[in-house]
Amino acid sequence: MGGAVVDDGPTGVKAPDGGWGWAVLAGCFVITGFSYAFPKAVSVFFKELIREFDVGYSDTAWISSILLAMLYGTGPVCSVLVNRFGCRPVMMVGGLFASLGMILASTATSIIHIYLCTVVTGLGLALNFQPSLVMLNRYFSEKRPLANGLAAAGSPVALCCLSPLGQILQYHYGWRGGFLILGGILLNCCACGALMRPLSPPKQSQEQEEGALTVEEKPQPKRKLLDFSVFKDRGFLIYTVAASIMVLGLFVPPVFVVSYAKGLGYEDTTSALLLTILGFVDMFARPLSGLIAGMKCVRSRSVYLLSFAMIFNGCTDLIGSQANNYAGLVVFCAFFGMSYGMVGALQFEVLMTIVGTEKFSSAIGLVLLMEAIAVLVGPPGAGRLLDATHQYMYVFLLAGCEVTLSAFVIALGNFLCIRKKQDEPTAKMEMAVTAAEKEGLNHGVEGEEDGGGEEEPRGKENGKASALKTGEMIMVEEEDREDNTETSL
Repeated sequence: MGGAVVDDGPTGVKAPDGGWGWAVLAGCFVITGFSYAFPKAVSVFFKELIREFDVGYSDTAWISSILLAMLYGTGPVCSVLVNRFGCRPVMMVGGLFASLGMILASTATSIIHIYLCTVVTGLGLALNFQPSLVMLNRYFSEKRPLANGLAAAGSPVALCCLSPLGQILQYHYGWRGGFLILGGILLNCCACGALMRPLSPPKQSQEQEEGALTVEEKPQPKRKLLDFSVFKDRGFLIYTVAASIMVLGLFVPPVFVVSYAKGLGYEDTTSALLLTILGFVDMFARPLSGLIAGMKCVRSRSVYLLSFAMIFNGCTDLIGSQANNYAGLVVFCAFFGMSYGMVGALQFEVLMTIVGTEKFSSAIGLVLLMEAIAVLVGPPGAGRLLDATHQYMYVFLLAGCEVTLSAFVIALGNFLCIRKKQDEPTAKMEMAVTAAEKEGLNHGVEGEEDGGGEEEPRGKENGKASALKTGEMIMVEEEDREDNTETSL
């Protein structure tokens, strides 16, 4: 229990923005790479699985879908476990689960067996991904946008490494040997989890807190395992709705761009090169986006930078739908990789800014759960549209419209929310001063009763002075709270 309490992120601890935080960032880089790239990397084994179990491509495609669904859909479960046990233990267990699932899958005798093992691996990856982001949020404050961009770059880097590795393993050891070796590689998640050392408060703060607790003898309130109060935050609601709409179309182009090229008559290897181009550009776009988001003139408006990235991505889909040759698809992949990297680097940074450190572990779990539904609906829905029209143009048009719509939802929603909040501070401060004056006058009456009639003027004067001081403090707190709200939105 003691470790879990420290891991909650004590209020007296300032994010170091460096030091051991760089080790945490390295672990988060690896975990992000495994979480997002592994579901795509296992697709190199699909032909062997089709031949082994006499199933169709749609049956094997469920393996990647299950991995992604577990990554997103188990968000609230991860939040509860992180808030209960802390990040490091959850990640260590998650690494064992991720490895165990692939090792068991190497002994599979049916496709259903592989599905069940994939559930275990997906749960393990989820138990690593979410806590790693929570720890990154605790270790970085001023440099957090850059840290998020660098961590997000793990996805394209891992994809560029795991896909060729999977092909080599399949060629030399078959799919069973490949799954076994990949299971061993996933044990590195445990090593990354071991890097997530909880922040501990300074010794002086600990002594002060212990002394205050001894004097007041008030136990700390019990921490909520899943904080649903984030739904009271309008900024969080706007973000959740926009993110869910965005995910409907965000992952569609990478899934269909290779088939798009094949449909134009290009060879398999030439078509597959498009994903390499996309990943290469994505690799550099994420850290660069994090660096830009960390600039003082940009950071307070990071939500609008994210909306720009969404519009950029959506417009790229809309224009790319008109490509009719390989050169056009290469240009599309270059711009898509740029915009896709911007979205990947900024989406969790904006969420961290909106909800803050204390509620982030609960907020990200709830957001991922909402996105899980869209992840399961988006690509299959695009596939049905393709079956009905036999035109990739309509698939890309639909994806572009969905992502562009999400950009307008988050931008306009936050703009209107901020405008509405700007009208509230005056009324709130007036109410605060009135309440403070009443409190001060009450203190004055108490002093009048205790000190007799001669002390009446002094009691009233002290009461008014207390009211003014309290009112000023409340006004300053309200102004700071409003400024923080506008900045976070």
